Amino acid sequence: MTREGSIQVGNRTVTYLEAGDPGGPLVLHNHGGPSSRLEAELFDRSAKAIGLRFVCADRPGIGGSDPQPGRTFEGWANDLLLLADSFGAQRFAVTGWSEGGPWALAAAAYLDPARLADVVCIAGGNYGTFGPNWAAKYLSSVDALGGRLALHFHPGFTLMYELLGMSAKHFEDRYAKAIKQTVSTADREVLADKEVLEAFLRAARECFHHGADGLVVDATMLYKAWPFDMTTVKRPIHFWQGSADTLVPEIINKTVADKTPGAIWHPISGGGHFIALSHAFDILTLTANGLAPEPS
Repeated sequence: MTREGSIQVGNRTVTYLEAGDPGGPLVLHNHGGPSSRLEAELFDRSAKAIGLRFVCADRPGIGGSDPQPGRTFEGWANDLLLLADSFGAQRFAVTGWSEGGPWALAAAAYLDPARLADVVCIAGGNYGTFGPNWAAKYLSSVDALGGRLALHFHPGFTLMYELLGMSAKHFEDRYAKAIKQTVSTADREVLADKEVLEAFLRAARECFHHGADGLVVDATMLYKAWPFDMTTVKRPIHFWQGSADTLVPEIINKTVADKTPGAIWHPISGGGHFIALSHAFDILTLTANGLAPEPS
């Protein structure tokens, strides 16, 4: 069973969903977009089997979390630290899938490795790593357009996400069909599981609980030039990537990993964007190893 919860950060509420083993080492997961804390449901079985306490929090303005004017990457890293404190975890891991990948990398850049013991980026939407929308030439025409709108015509970018939210909330079958048409064969096999698809759609609907503004801010920050420099982050970071990913092409994260001193590259031949689910057991097993007590 998953468990809902929240913490107070100043005058803000940050909501989360806890899955897996409540007595296990803590993993803080950064959801994709459009998604929400409900993404934790998709990892419950694997986390429980491995013995991990798996917690996914809504980022500001998304799901049940309050908006945060002027939010920053470092600010979210600090929110993750406060979440870990609320669970009494001296050491913890951070994972991030898709649009959540950059937030996991921000945690790697800003948090003390003595606390943050393991970092995982799965098919991350790392579009601002080396400058504004640097990866545009590798993206689909729709995603590249999204980046241009985010940086140069924000009303258009907002409208794009408002329409996406309307589709996810009110035209679920059409939304699911559109997703299936844009992903790889391997991903369609993952989404053929009715239970997985329904959980995925629930997480997407919940993203727009406050409307589209939270996701607009979130995605805009990914396309802008990041305020932290991955080429100076020397701590180990696990990059997982499918070679057949049609949403975040492999070359984007291979480039990021090649320029990140502490990167450990985990390629999945023929894997798509949904390797986070098809390979969840392998990914979380390695994460659990990273959380194992250090020899005395």
